[in-house]
Amino acid sequence: MILISYDGSEDARAAIEQAARLFPGQPATVLTVWEPFAEVAARSTVGFGLVPSVPDAEELDRASKKAAEATASQGADLLRSLGIGAEWRSRSQTTTTARAILADADELGAGAIVMGSRGLTGLKSLLLGSVSHETLQRADRTVVVVPSPTVAASRQRQTRDHPAE
Repeated sequence: MILISYDGSEDARAAIEQAARLFPGQPATVLTVWEPFAEVAARSTVGFGLVPSVPDAEELDRASKKAAEATASQGADLLRSLGIGAEWRSRSQTTTTARAILADADELGAGAIVMGSRGLTGLKSLLLGSVSHETLQRADRTVVVVPSPTVAASRQRQTRDHPAE
């Protein structure tokens, strides 16, 4: 059983496509992680009381959960269209997205986790963090990180233009 982290991005779609090639016939679960409003607020000025009015947090959480469920369902549909039997699920993040992914993998007994990577480097990676990096660092099972199609194409051009000598 494999767990595929999916957020609807081009990078996550590439991960689903690669999972279908690497794990034919394996059952899979597509997971979308969503962030509760309290987690978002804790990292923003809302968490410090600097915004005069706060929207209904429960309503925002319901909407976030519903959107995550729709995204996970779309990912499972894509995987099924590629010939892999797939379930879907969503999970709220209470610490980090990577820890939510790892907790789900543990609950499901997944033998591997497949995820996309946007290929952020330098300052962007430092500021935005890296879900794939944290997942790799904390995992106790196989993690397959699929590079962004844009990054992969750039790397292919670099290799073609500057082959190893």
